[in-house]
Amino acid sequence: QVQLVESGGGLVQAGGSLRLSCAASGLTFSNYVMGWFRQAPGQEREFVAAISRRGGRTVYADSVKTRFTISRANASNMVYLQMNSLKPEDTAVYYCGANSRTRYSGDYASGNEYEYWGQGTQVTVSS
Repeated sequence: QVQLVESGGGLVQAGGSLRLSCAASGLTFSNYVMGWFRQAPGQEREFVAAISRRGGRTVYADSVKTRFTISRANASNMVYLQMNSLKPEDTAVYYCGANSRTRYSGDYASGNEYEYWGQGTQVTVSS
């Protein structure tokens, strides 16, 4: 049974930092592109960042490109999202997803390509 478990969310002031973690189990982790998505209340889920199977390629949404960093540790089945210079508009539930289908980085941002999702972790940024 595949499980993705996010952690590390919380309440932080604008300008602060958080590091999200996602622990994966029940799958061959290195076969999966891993992504982070977020969903704010009343809004659709949106892409944040993704990382290729071996970690050599990363893709970011324009809104986070200079502030967030995605990384992975295949030896421990973990993916991370380091979030710096947080803004109130970053407030959302953050989800990690696993995607074995995509072969091209241009498709990393498509949520429909992801087969597995975690339960999410809340990030709240106060102004």
